[in-house]
Amino acid sequence: MWHLRETAHPVLTEDGGAILSERTGRWSYLTPTASAAVMLLLASTTVEEASRQYAERYGLSAEQAADDVRTVASSLTAQGLARDEQTPPRRSRWTRRRP
Repeated sequence: MWHLRETAHPVLTEDGGAILSERTGRWSYLTPTASAAVMLLLASTTVEEASRQYAERYGLSAEQAADDVRTVASSLTAQGLARDEQTPPRRSRWTRRRP
C-alpha cells in the first residue's frame, strides 16, 4: 500500500496541488493529473486499483495509466514524501533522553 509520510502535508485539488515536507520546509508542486494520481493513490488500497481509476478518468490504456501513476508514486517516494509497503518508515531524528 502506498501512502504519504506523516511529515508530508498535501493540499490537493482538481486543478493541481502541492505537498509540504515538514522535514525540509519545501513544497513539491503537482500538475492537475499528478494531483489526481495522488488523490486516487490515497483513496485506493493498491497502486493497481488507483491505476484502473486513473485510466477510466482520463480515457487512457491500462498500461499508460499504470505507468503514469507509478511515475508519480515513485517520484514522491524518491523525494521522501511517500512510502510504499516495501519502504520501512523513517525513524524520527528526535530521541527521548533517558534520565
